[in-house]
Amino acid sequence: MGVDLKDLVPRKKTDLTEFTGKTIAIDAYNVLYQFLAIIRGPTGEPLQDSRGNVTSHLSGLLYRNSNFLEKGIKVAYVFDGKPPTLKRTEIIRRAKAKEEATVMYEKALAAGDMVSARKFAQATARLKDYMVSDSTKLLELMGIPWIQAPSEGEAQAAHMAARGDVWACASQDYDSLLFGAPRLIRNMAITGRRKLPSKSVYIEVVPELVELGQVLSSLGVDRKQLVDLGILIGTDFNPDGIKGIGPKTALKIIKQHSSFEEAVASLPAGAFEVDPKKIEQIFLEPDVTDEYRMEWKTPDEEGVVQFLCKEHDFNEARVREALRRATVGIKEETKKTTLEKWFG
Repeated sequence: MGVDLKDLVPRKKTDLTEFTGKTIAIDAYNVLYQFLAIIRGPTGEPLQDSRGNVTSHLSGLLYRNSNFLEKGIKVAYVFDGKPPTLKRTEIIRRAKAKEEATVMYEKALAAGDMVSARKFAQATARLKDYMVSDSTKLLELMGIPWIQAPSEGEAQAAHMAARGDVWACASQDYDSLLFGAPRLIRNMAITGRRKLPSKSVYIEVVPELVELGQVLSSLGVDRKQLVDLGILIGTDFNPDGIKGIGPKTALKIIKQHSSFEEAVASLPAGAFEVDPKKIEQIFLEPDVTDEYRMEWKTPDEEGVVQFLCKEHDFNEARVREALRRATVGIKEETKKTTLEKWFG
C-alpha cells in the first residue's frame, strides 16, 4: 500500500538512460511483487517451470537487470527483514485481499472471462520463501549485490541513499521519502507499454524521479511534517488513516498547527487506533544497519544458464543474449569510469 502522496508531490518524467553511471538501491520485495503480478500468461497464470515452481520473478530479474546493466546502471537490491509490530494490521489486510482476489479469479476462469481473470490474478501474487531464495541466488550469479535489511527494506534503502552510498531509491511507494531518501525513482522496473485494467487501452509507463528537497519546498513543510502528513493520510502502520482526511486536507492541518501534538489534539477523540508518535518514530528513527557491502561483478554466464535453463526451463538462447547485452554494458561503463578517473 504505502502512503498515498501522488496528488501532492512533484514528479519528473524521465528515461532510464538518465541514470547511466548511477547506483540505485531497489526495494526488492516491491519489485518482486510487481514481477509476480505483471509477468503472467493469457489466463493470468504465473510463469512456471516443469516442476510447478513459479518463475515470473526470475524472468523479471533477468531481463530487467540485463537492461539496467546494458545502460550502465548499477543496482543493489534491499530485502525486507522483520516487519514492525505495527504493520501487522496491514499484513492481515493484504492477506485477506489476496484470498478474496483468488476467489474472484477462479470464478472468472469458470465463467470464461479471461479479461477479469487476468485482472484478479494480478492481485493474488504471493512471495514465498523459495522465491526469495531463488531471487538472491540469481542476483549473485548476475554479479549484483543484495542487502538484508533488519526491518523495512525501504527504510534501509533510504538510509543508504541518505549516506550517499547510492544515488537514489527505487520503489513504487512514496514511503522512501518519509524514511528520508533524497531521491525516489518510480516505475524503474516496469517501464514500457502497459494495458490498463479492464480496458483495451495501452499507456507508456516511464520512470519518474521524485526529489525530497523539491517535495518539501513545494509543500512548505520539513521532513517531520511530511511524515506527520503521511500519518494523517494513512501508512502501512495505520492503513485507514483518519476518516475524511485526504492528502490536501492533511497538508492543511499540518500547516495550520505549530506541532503534530497540536494537530492531533484538534482531531476527534479516538481518531487514531494506535499511538501516532510510535508511527512517527518508525519513519524518523527506523531500524537500519550500516553493516553492508556492495560489490558488482561480471555475470557468471554458465552459472546463470545452469540455474535458469537447466533447473527452471528458461530458453538458453534468450538467457545468453540477455547476459551478452549486460556484459557489453558493464564493459562500456567500466571503460568510461576508468577514463574519467584517469583524466579527472
